[in-house]
Amino acid sequence: EVQLVESVGGLVQPGGSLTLSCATSGYGFRNYAISWLRQTPGEGREWVPSISARGVVTRYVDSVKGRFTISRDNADNTLTLQMDSLRTEDTARYYCVKNVGVSGTNYDSTTKGQGTQVTVSS
Repeated sequence: EVQLVESVGGLVQPGGSLTLSCATSGYGFRNYAISWLRQTPGEGREWVPSISARGVVTRYVDSVKGRFTISRDNADNTLTLQMDSLRTEDTARYYCVKNVGVSGTNYDSTTKGQGTQVTVSS
């Protein structure tokens, strides 16, 4: 069974930083790309970044480019999202989700974890 478990998020002031992690199990982590999604009640679901299976290629939605960094540790089956220069519009519930291939941004939404809340507010 594929399991993805996000770390606890939190409350951060605008301009601050936060690191999220995702622990995975139940599948060949190193054989698939993986992504982060975020969801808000008003805006719906948004894909944020993806990283290829070997960690060579990363892709980001325009709104987070230069501020967020996705990385992975294939020895530890973990995914990380470093979020810097946070803005109020980054407030959302964040999910990690397994992709369907070794690269790209196509994810399998059935594999997403429970998510973790990130709130950016002063």
